[in-house]
Amino acid sequence: MPLFTIEYSKAASRADFACYGAATAALAAFLIVVSPREQLLQLLAWALLGLTGWTLIEYVLHRFVLHGLKPFSTWHAEHHRRPAALIGTPTFASGALIAGLVFLPALLLSDVWRACALTLGLLIGYLGNLITHHAMRHSRADNGWLLKRRRWHRLHHSSIEPPGRYGVTSEFWDLAFDSGHGKRRTRRGDQ
Repeated sequence: MPLFTIEYSKAASRADFACYGAATAALAAFLIVVSPREQLLQLLAWALLGLTGWTLIEYVLHRFVLHGLKPFSTWHAEHHRRPAALIGTPTFASGALIAGLVFLPALLLSDVWRACALTLGLLIGYLGNLITHHAMRHSRADNGWLLKRRRWHRLHHSSIEPPGRYGVTSEFWDLAFDSGHGKRRTRRGDQ
């Protein structure tokens, strides 16, 4: 199997979940067991910041990189052509990006505890994205939240709809940036 491919085998797909699940669990355990006790609440806040930051990163990557920047848009178009295929970012590439663009800058600007906590939050968000996206394409679950996410993503893939609905785990940023194609809220008196 080549080192860089956007289409996974079932084993590689499972390995991706296992790697990110293990990394998330290990980093959480490390912070809980080894970090200074007096910083735990502060580190929880950093992890929540990382998780919240992931939702914006997910939106920006999907909207501007996967739908606008070659060669990523070409690769992502294959996912649109074959939505049930196991297509995604290779684990080594996503891991290197998280380490190089999140952990290292946070470490340089702060300390190891905050960098780990911020990265943990982002890893939780990324793992949530992987699980949600996989479940939308391959699960028959009838959970209300998942059904809503599946419908949102199906509309994103629809060639009938205008481009939009870039959020996978949340529609918050689509609503904030008016790319959800729903009715915008209007202030009282605006019609």
